[in-house]
Amino acid sequence: MKKLAIIGLGLIGGSISAGLKGFEDYTIYGMDLDSDTLEYAREHHMADVVTDSVEEAVADADVVICCLHPQGILDFFRQHGEKLRPGTLLTDVGGVKSAIMEGAKCLPDWVDFIGGHPMAGRERGGIQNSTRRLLWGAHYIITPRPDSRQENIDLLKRIADYLGCRDTVSTSAKKHDDIIAYTSQIMHVMAVAICDDPHMFDCSGFVGGSFRDVTRIAALEPDLWTELFSMNAESLTATIQRLEESLKSYREAIAGADRDVLMKKLQHSSDRKRRMNLEHQRGDDIYALIN
Repeated sequence: MKKLAIIGLGLIGGSISAGLKGFEDYTIYGMDLDSDTLEYAREHHMADVVTDSVEEAVADADVVICCLHPQGILDFFRQHGEKLRPGTLLTDVGGVKSAIMEGAKCLPDWVDFIGGHPMAGRERGGIQNSTRRLLWGAHYIITPRPDSRQENIDLLKRIADYLGCRDTVSTSAKKHDDIIAYTSQIMHVMAVAICDDPHMFDCSGFVGGSFRDVTRIAALEPDLWTELFSMNAESLTATIQRLEESLKSYREAIAGADRDVLMKKLQHSSDRKRRMNLEHQRGDDIYALIN
């Protein structure tokens, strides 16, 4: 039997652990330091072996999946990289890739690190909200290093496939971070910014589906998203600046009662959204990450 260790049994780690049970000839080790998390994992049989010891989890492991917050991933590299056996495939699930790929340079030469980011999640974290179906239909983004072994890239693709992912997409860390800043991180910035409005609690009885949809993700984990925003500051700042310019043009058209300009802008934006919907239906949307 081979050994696959999952470090961190939160929402993503717990879901991956549960989803990988029975994968090929691997014994799944689930590791976490929180006693309640470990008890839940044991009671729900979310791994073949559950432990609070990093050393036990990674000892002689063939595959290690690091499912911690971004800073925790970097700390794991520095503190435990030397403990991994030669040939180990090490990957992560972090929502930023440039900072993590840079941090991976401290790993010993015998560890094959391939960056990873399954595009799945929920508003609430924790193992209690995990499910083996969380990654079903999701894109699994990978950022290999130039010297990554093809056999390990293929293995990671089989892992993603077993988890029910829609596909595995290989891209650069910079491309990933630029796109995620726009498709994910700025959406969270907008959601929390809307919830910062001093008049929000005056709206009781007037809240409809559009408000709930836009602000759904505002009930986030502050520690996680502080790390994600901070570690992708360059890409996210540029994305926020573009949004500010777009909002300004809408504000000026509305304030100036320029109905023609407003109509053209709304039509332009509406057409672009419909085009994106069609691309998603065809499965073409993911190619932006490849090209």
